[in-house]
Amino acid sequence: MGQFSKIFKFELKGYLTNKVFVGVTAFIMVVLAVVLFFPRVADFFGGDDEPDDPGTVEPGERDVMLVKGGDESVRAALQEAFPDYEVRLEDGDIQTPVTQGEAECAVELRSLSDFTYYVDNLSMYDTNADTVSGVLTELYRLTAMTEAGVSPERAQEIMSTFTQYEVQSLGVDQGQNFFYTYIMIFALYMVILLYGQMVATNVATEKSSRAMEVLVTSARPNAMMFGKVMASCLAGFTQLVCIFGSALLFYKLNESYWAGVGIMGMFFDMPVALLVYMLVFFILGFLIYAFLYGAIGSTASKLEDINTSVMPVTMIFIAGFMVVVMAMTSGSVDNPLMVACSYIPFTSPMAMFTRIAMSHPAAYEIAISIAILAASCVGVGVVAAKIYRVGVLLYGASPKLKDILKAVKNA
Repeated sequence: MGQFSKIFKFELKGYLTNKVFVGVTAFIMVVLAVVLFFPRVADFFGGDDEPDDPGTVEPGERDVMLVKGGDESVRAALQEAFPDYEVRLEDGDIQTPVTQGEAECAVELRSLSDFTYYVDNLSMYDTNADTVSGVLTELYRLTAMTEAGVSPERAQEIMSTFTQYEVQSLGVDQGQNFFYTYIMIFALYMVILLYGQMVATNVATEKSSRAMEVLVTSARPNAMMFGKVMASCLAGFTQLVCIFGSALLFYKLNESYWAGVGIMGMFFDMPVALLVYMLVFFILGFLIYAFLYGAIGSTASKLEDINTSVMPVTMIFIAGFMVVVMAMTSGSVDNPLMVACSYIPFTSPMAMFTRIAMSHPAAYEIAISIAILAASCVGVGVVAAKIYRVGVLLYGASPKLKDILKAVKNA
């Protein structure tokens, strides 16, 4: 236990004092501060300016919309729909004023159900034609009902009636949970790949520099491996706590300024139970991959061999990530493939967590998934420790899998 403690503290200190580790963490926290404090800062510098009220702006100060072929009722309806424009009736040429910048846009009516919208440069965000279409459609229906003998008051009542409805989810609202579920899955993806690769690289570096030969004479290989893996796990967890903790703090300090942005509230109002599940799957998922990366790193004789050696494990993890992301985007998180991945220890940290967040799996399914993952983590850790004990002293060409298993069996 003493050897494990010393190695754990040494490796953890190496992570926490690493300039890249500290710099990246600080940079992300600063970016989050800038983003989450932006509304407060913008309000501070621009808060004295009263917002423009289109109703009080002089006609000459607004953009002009020309209307040809309509009457005063059409102009009034369009003026109400476009308070930022000064809507004018025009009998002559309406295209030339638009091209010369005298008018922002123009509408030429052939009837209430047929018109042409003119604009000089059509912006990808220009929805004026759709708005005009809605206004004219309403006028057309109102006119048709009036001509058919319906009183203007009754016609207006009919036109202003909309179907009322409400949606009640008896399970989980996927749309509400999608955003923070994706963020958590992506964070798990990045941390496992980053720190898993770092574990393998550190082991291979010590081995290639022959430092491993000195270390194994003063510490047991098992203590060395578990110390490295646990230190990397705590370092990754610490980084996530700093990033998401600072984001939560900055959001709470500026919560009133983000009141109109629903997606921000959805992310920071994550249920506590879901946060607990995320921590469980994060820790177990990280450990099982870190053990694999550490064992693979011990079999590499040269640092250049690491990327090739860890490729199979990395591809398994990436395949699981792609399955989860495709299931999330399609909305079918309970499809047979996702259910199967929920019980496979190499994919369950992402698959089962996604199902918990965006679906309603039974309690026994969650318990079985966690039990399999925990048991697999212990089993992989034991096997990885044996591979590590054998691999740290293997030099020369990278050993084949059957040679490693044979050495482990005889160890």
